[in-house]
Amino acid sequence: MADENLTTATTAAAAPSPPELPSEPPTFSHPPPPQNQETPHSPPPASETEDKTPHSPPPPPPATTTTTLGDVIEHPEKPTTTKTPESFASFKEESNQIKDLSLSQQKSLQDFKTLIQEAITNKDSTFLQNPEEPISEISIWGIPILKDDRTDVVLLKFLRARDFKVKDSFTMLKDTLQWRKTFGIDSLVEEDFGDDLEKVVFNHGFDKEGHPICYNVYGEFQNKDLYQKTFSDDEKRLKFLRWRIQFLERSIRKLDFRSGGVNTIFQINDLKNAPGPGKRELRLATGQALQLLQDNYPEFVAKQVFINAPWWYLAFYTMISPFMTQRTKSKFVFASTARTPETLFKYVSPEHVPIQYGGLSVDYCDCNPEFTIDDPASVVTVKPATKQTVEIIVNEKCLFVWELRVVGWDVSYSAEYVPNNESHYTVIIQKAKKMTQTDEPVISHSFKIVELGKILLTIDNPTSKKKTLIYRFKVNPLSE
Repeated sequence: MADENLTTATTAAAAPSPPELPSEPPTFSHPPPPQNQETPHSPPPASETEDKTPHSPPPPPPATTTTTLGDVIEHPEKPTTTKTPESFASFKEESNQIKDLSLSQQKSLQDFKTLIQEAITNKDSTFLQNPEEPISEISIWGIPILKDDRTDVVLLKFLRARDFKVKDSFTMLKDTLQWRKTFGIDSLVEEDFGDDLEKVVFNHGFDKEGHPICYNVYGEFQNKDLYQKTFSDDEKRLKFLRWRIQFLERSIRKLDFRSGGVNTIFQINDLKNAPGPGKRELRLATGQALQLLQDNYPEFVAKQVFINAPWWYLAFYTMISPFMTQRTKSKFVFASTARTPETLFKYVSPEHVPIQYGGLSVDYCDCNPEFTIDDPASVVTVKPATKQTVEIIVNEKCLFVWELRVVGWDVSYSAEYVPNNESHYTVIIQKAKKMTQTDEPVISHSFKIVELGKILLTIDNPTSKKKTLIYRFKVNPLSE
């Protein structure tokens, strides 16, 4: 039985195939986020700015809603995922700890190990990976089976892919080991394929449960030169396939296969401008990759999120959905273009979501020196035709730095500093400014605080649609 848990879009190249296509993990470089990242840093201090504009503090208008830092921490926004085409019960990843397995599952695992040991003892040639060496052990993804405490997690993947049927799981493992030898996986990992496809499939950040995130961006293949260079003949398609397998192999070797560790990945599939199903070369490449991944990489997907899905993809999914298991469907989430950010924020904190998908995260570079993926952000919903004010209490002298965005803008933004001493002037940091969709997605400010008070960040949403405000801040010591 094919492993239905490895689902769609894993070739990251072709026009998305049926949602049952397997998915591969990304190569990731950043450490998983600390726990409770939705709680921002402790409140900062008060200040004076270079362009201060004194005025008497006006009374808040009736339509204004004020959100204090405490509100954000105690009641974080919980956006709902899109209901297109349908919402399914969320898939809960099974535990890989022996104590959590049923007695029958524990017995299957032990029987699986026994079959492997017998194969090694009997010098079963199907387990032979290096013809020049005796069969003393087998390994996969850099893990020596039966000689490493990560063995259980690896074997449980094969067992779950075959519903804990030991003989079927053993056959799958044997076939996988033979394929890895034939395909030359050990040497493939070290090959240099260049960087032509680095924007097609890439890793960026972690979800709220610590799974590394892999992005598959199909619209990149609208570039005709890249398409031809990747798929125009059998040789090029084989090269693409080898590159994709290499990407997967390198990613898997960075996962934590220890009991209780993170050993699956979170897939985000961007279908914006994806080539349609009529592309023959894409279908060939997808079919090849699907079969290999389905047969040889079991149970590596935590969740599949599809964003910017075109109508024909949703229609195709609706058509095949009745033939998929509930477990497989529960891993799928679909989001329209308008709801992409709020859908992603349900699973991924904004500081881990790239700017192009509504978040705050950029590649590490000089253009974003103050904040990194490790600096947590807060999300606030701004209701239609209302003002929303975020109040941040400042309790020390410092240089207060913040950045924010409203997804899609079409709002007015202002910022001010209100000292605790009522006899002192309120300082306008940013006069109310209309922000449109053509403005920079993220704006940054800093403010020198020399007396206690509070920062007020105000968003005026005159539209009939709710808006998503994302912001984060930090406190830097004042220079002497």
